[in-house]
Order: sequence, then C-alpha cells, then structure tokens
Amino acid sequence: MENAFEWITHYGYAALFLLLLLGILGLPIPDETLLAFTGYLVFKGQLAAGPSLLAAFLGSSCGISASYAIGRLLGPSALSRLGSLLRFSEAHVRHTEAWIKRWGGYAILFGYFVPGVRHVVAIIGGVSLMPFPRFARFAYSGAALWTSCFLALGYASGEEWARLSPLLHRSLVLFGVIVFAVIVTGWLLRRRKFTS
Repeated sequence: MENAFEWITHYGYAALFLLLLLGILGLPIPDETLLAFTGYLVFKGQLAAGPSLLAAFLGSSCGISASYAIGRLLGPSALSRLGSLLRFSEAHVRHTEAWIKRWGGYAILFGYFVPGVRHVVAIIGGVSLMPFPRFARFAYSGAALWTSCFLALGYASGEEWARLSPLLHRSLVLFGVIVFAVIVTGWLLRRRKFTS
C-alpha cells in the first residue's frame, strides 16, 4: 500500500488513474484508501481537485468497463477462469448474480461501495448480457458518486487523514460484509416465501 501512495505522490493523476483501473479490475489495491489519500493531497495543495476527480472517475470507469467487456466476451467461462485469479469464490459469484437479478443496474451503482462486490458485479453484468447503455448509465453514475465521496472524505479529514485511514479501511470492509449479509438474507427470505 505504501508503494501506491508513493506512486500517487510522485506521478499524480496518471498513477491515480492507473491504480484505480487496476483496482476495479480486481487487483488487491485499497481503492477507497487511495481516493481518501488523494483527497488529503488536494487538501495539502499537492494536487488539484478537478484533475484528481477526473483521473479517479476515468480510472474507475475504464476499470469497470473493462470488467464488463471481459464478462461479455468470455461469457460464463469468465467467472470460472478469473475466480481464482481475482480471489472470489463460487458462492460469492452466486450471491452477486442474485443481487444483480434482484436489483439490476442499481447493483452496479451501489456495488462500488461494497468491497469485493465491485470487482465481480461488472463481469456478471457482461456475462448476463446487460445492454451496454444501461450498464454505462449505472456504472458511470456509480463511479462519479464513489470517487467524489471518498475524495471529499480525504479532503475533509485534512491532517487527521493518516490517523483515520486504517479505521476507514476496516470500517469499509465491515460495512461491505454487513450489507452483503443483509442482501443475501433478504434474498433467501424472499425466495423461501415464494417457495412456501
């Protein structure tokens, strides 16, 4: 993680773009923490707000578009081929598929905020042949919302950013697990209700 911070400090907007693109594709990059760190650099005057937001938006948009394209081109085999590489299990895929069937494009929009889901949701959107205009509407709205929220959080934290960063990452993981558990529980209860 320290290397990622150094990259953003030294290479600025280009590093932010590349790291978010790779993070959305599924590489183990702490996306939210990097966004908050970038917001802190904007607070310090080392980066400008507009170009930071643009680089973050474009990086995450390109990453999620590439994930969608992979799912669309490889079809269902994309999930089995990439599962071990991106470290998601068969159960994870089934739950995410159910989430997309239930919530449609909103699963993509809010999937950005659930660690682990954002890496899979676009691939499944491609595999399920979601029309690209519909996918793009939700994916790019989610990218704008997600990047601006975490950049603003880093900016608002100011000098407290370094102290709050580990707490932020743990809280996001816990939040993601809770949201995922609530969604799966709701889906199971609904399914049970219809089968009874």
